[in-house]
Amino acid sequence: MKKISIAIDGYSSTGKSTMAKVLARRLGYGYIDTGAMYRAVTLYALRHGFINAGAIDENALLSALDDINITFAASQDGHNEAYLNGENVEGLIRGMEVSDNVSAVAAVGGVRRHLVKLQQAMGHEGGVVMDGRDIGTVVLPHAELKVFVTASAEVRAQRRFDELRDKGDTDVTFEQVLANVTERDRIDTTRAESPLVRADDALLLDNSEMTRDEQNEWLLNAAMRAING
Repeated sequence: MKKISIAIDGYSSTGKSTMAKVLARRLGYGYIDTGAMYRAVTLYALRHGFINAGAIDENALLSALDDINITFAASQDGHNEAYLNGENVEGLIRGMEVSDNVSAVAAVGGVRRHLVKLQQAMGHEGGVVMDGRDIGTVVLPHAELKVFVTASAEVRAQRRFDELRDKGDTDVTFEQVLANVTERDRIDTTRAESPLVRADDALLLDNSEMTRDEQNEWLLNAAMRAING
């Protein structure tokens, strides 16, 4: 069976990473969470004082990019986890502070160009499922299967809110999460460098009213058609 490249793009909190992981596991493919890479850079920037009151010291951040090493490794239960300079930061990069700043960091042209080169190197041989915001349009424009995932802002905010509560964050409110989702949409779709858009040849998956099992089956069927087509 031939191995293809699969690009999954879409809005924040649509469950792209979860479905991409499941698909990669079912196909025996590698999985690359590009969103985690931007989150790791954001965490580094926060730790080093490159972000203050929402303003980014772009020069300082760009000068530090070569000092930022992002890798992925499987946990004992088989989940891919992000490492920043050797430190497991999977939990840290999912918090609200990183979420509130990641779209602004990802909008910095030099950051995107740096990470896109790394992502293209990871995915050039095929047999990979990669998710993010610009995979089908910029990173892997020749991917054999492209999927664009969407859902209403309210549905996405509720999913994110429930996830944060399940992880023990009892301080965050639904209104805060909805505001974060809405603002990230605005930044992602209007940035000058690689804005979030649906590729012309991408399949549309609106999972607003789909269960996880339903969307996973939809995606697997789409992948098998691309592989066998």
